[in-house]
Amino acid sequence: MVRFRISEAAELLGVSPDTVRRWVDAGRLPAERDEHGHRLIDGTELASYARAQHEQAEGGDTSARNRLRGIVTAVVKDAVMAQVDIQAGPFRIVSLMSREAVDELDLRVGSVATAVIKSTTVVVEKAAVRR
Repeated sequence: MVRFRISEAAELLGVSPDTVRRWVDAGRLPAERDEHGHRLIDGTELASYARAQHEQAEGGDTSARNRLRGIVTAVVKDAVMAQVDIQAGPFRIVSLMSREAVDELDLRVGSVATAVIKSTTVVVEKAAVRR
């Protein structure tokens, strides 16, 4: 059974440790204390909570399942194409699109945008659990 400390759960969920503590205190996310009094969250429970949060936040009918909401940090346009950078939590998303699309969406630095990603190839790496 994999268990995560509050700070590890927060990092995985893209929120602050204080937010996870509030969720635990409110009973939204179950946690148990270890022999040292540290709160630990079961990996299965954390995964279930993350999935529920995603399903609640997902909007509209689309086959794309990867939606990362963030803030536009850069927009570089030329005559035909544009590059839009979005910072979504710890993730930097770079999108190349037509200049016309950027203008129609009125994307500019400071705008809130959602990167919707549908890919035929996804590389998955397993990170070592920090303890």
